[in-house]
Amino acid sequence: MIWTIFLLGQAVLLYFILTHRSRSKSDPPLDKGVIPWLGHALEFGKDAFKFLNRMKLKHGDIFTVRVAGRYVTVLLDPHSYDTVINDSDSLDFTRYAQALMERIFKLRLPHHQPAKANALMKKHFSGINFATLNSTMSRHLQASLKAEMTQNQKDWKEEGLFDFSYSLLFKAGYLTLFGGEQNNNGTDPSSVYEEYKKFDGLLTKMARGTLKPEEKRTAQSVRQRLWELLAPAGVTEASGSSPWLHDYRRLLQEEGADEETQKKAVLMQLWATQGNVGPAAFWLLGYLLTNPDALAAVKREFSGISTMETSETSSLDTPVFDSVLEETLRLTAAPFITREVVQEKCLHMADGQEYLLRKGDRVCLFPFNSPQMDPEIHHEPQKYKYDRFLNQDGSVKRDFYKGGRLLKYYTMPWGAGTNGCVGKQFAINTIRQFVYMVLTHYDLELRDPNAQMPEVNASRYGFGMLQPEGDLLVRYKPRNTN
Repeated sequence: MIWTIFLLGQAVLLYFILTHRSRSKSDPPLDKGVIPWLGHALEFGKDAFKFLNRMKLKHGDIFTVRVAGRYVTVLLDPHSYDTVINDSDSLDFTRYAQALMERIFKLRLPHHQPAKANALMKKHFSGINFATLNSTMSRHLQASLKAEMTQNQKDWKEEGLFDFSYSLLFKAGYLTLFGGEQNNNGTDPSSVYEEYKKFDGLLTKMARGTLKPEEKRTAQSVRQRLWELLAPAGVTEASGSSPWLHDYRRLLQEEGADEETQKKAVLMQLWATQGNVGPAAFWLLGYLLTNPDALAAVKREFSGISTMETSETSSLDTPVFDSVLEETLRLTAAPFITREVVQEKCLHMADGQEYLLRKGDRVCLFPFNSPQMDPEIHHEPQKYKYDRFLNQDGSVKRDFYKGGRLLKYYTMPWGAGTNGCVGKQFAINTIRQFVYMVLTHYDLELRDPNAQMPEVNASRYGFGMLQPEGDLLVRYKPRNTN
């Protein structure tokens, strides 16, 4: 018994020595929290926006917090973001990304070359390839909407707007990029979506390692089912998949990835390409339906556009829609930009202050907090203003200020640097096509005219587009064009 107590005492002492940390003059403000090792992990995971706002009020635009044994320096001054985004020597993106890949997708790519994968995506999501993708996506969106409700149906159909938007865009995106339409694998997009929804619902817990035993079993079962459903996607050029996916699988083969690893990587790409567009379209349509002036302005602009134009070009002059989308993303796009500190770095802030970033720590930017919800940058940031990104003459507004200085980053829904979304323009076009088709071919309205937008699911902060707690009930039917 004495020997056991002695060993426990030694273990506690060793733990204290290894984890003890105090702030030096050159460090950012340090807040370790009251719970040993865990620190602020629970509050951070429960509602990152609320937690980081509290830390900002307490410490300012930069501070270090302890989160589950790790020290994370959070930077919330958009004037200083480039000092992190542009430094690939001291700050590394791939290590944290690899950790998430393993937790969420059980995927390890030891010989992966992210730069090559990015270049591959740029090749397929621009130029002639981009035009082909847009056209294919348009065709699948039209087919999905027609399948949802036949043109001769006169009765209203009721549904939750989130399920409506997410399911239709997911199915169209799946057919466009992953195939399935040519009976290449007999996979019904609806079957993939049903499994994907279960997977997506557990995603944040998988990322944080907080799954309960039953949830772990469900997550593994769903992953296994999705790997099976996605197995044929992109294997051959005749599989019905996009040329991008076929080239991506070929790149994985060149890097030595076996069949099992490739299936896991394809699931990762399914989430990366389909996880944000549907929720973004939900928020956009929801804000339009609950703001009649915004809806009327978008409909006026769309009245001068033909269906062919929406699918054939990404250079449409739609400043009102662009402002509506920008405002929607400002309110609902909330990714973290995270880097591992691989060598000690002196961080030079825009206000002249300098802080030491310690090797082994993480650095995190959270643009949702600032600039997107910063009242100094965006007046009444909690309020939806569809014309926030328009000047009085109707032109695009790009001049926003903080501390009297013009901002480079006044909203950052697409990330930046190596975190920047390569498929940004394809996503914008897809959302525009979907909203255009819905508003011009269907009568869509709130089931309850006085309904309000649902609250956000606070656990999704940090993982791209937010999702709602609950849904917004709508009803729709084909518009009578006779």
